[in-house]
Amino acid sequence: MLNFFDPVDLITRVPVVLLALTIHEFAHAYAAYRLGDPTAYRQGRCSLNPLVHLDPLGTLCLMFGLIGWAKPVPINPANFGSPRRDDLIVSAAGVASNLAQAVVFALLLRLLLASPETFGQAFVPLTTLLSLGMLINMALAVFNMLPIFPLDGFHVAMHLLPFHAQPSLERTRRFGMLGILGLVMLPMATDGRIDPLWMIISPVFNFLLHYVVGVDL
Repeated sequence: MLNFFDPVDLITRVPVVLLALTIHEFAHAYAAYRLGDPTAYRQGRCSLNPLVHLDPLGTLCLMFGLIGWAKPVPINPANFGSPRRDDLIVSAAGVASNLAQAVVFALLLRLLLASPETFGQAFVPLTTLLSLGMLINMALAVFNMLPIFPLDGFHVAMHLLPFHAQPSLERTRRFGMLGILGLVMLPMATDGRIDPLWMIISPVFNFLLHYVVGVDL
């Protein structure tokens, strides 16, 4: 359905990637601000300006694959009224923003497919744009929920695990970036034949296509 190395798809992906990463990080910053931590707000991260959020390497990885990241939003849990609960909410806010974007793109795609003749020559590029928006946001949501440091899923898991189990997960912190690099490099090294992230994402992606968009791959 999508070719991540096609020049047209690559150009189309730029606004989708910028929007997905920007809203993800804004959601973290805004949630923290509303829960009493002004750290990100004071550093200008409570913004919809992509330039304050983008990490060059993470953005390039997302442009040429399904995995990417932005600059982490600084959080000081000491400013929260209920540090454990509020930090959990802030960690989940970015993932929730990507899930919401994926559903919006899916609904727009359904509207587009319902009356293709209305859009004329714009039908194909719009279909590509909306499909990429759905796929990339779903990929970001699933990727960020993996319990690997420094992803959101690591912080969520730390808060949900009982105290006696948290040290075991904490010991994996130093291997986090190796795990992320492995997820990035494995599909590239195997020409897409081995892609554990897509194996996780594809059932949810196909679910959205079938039940929200009304089509199947």
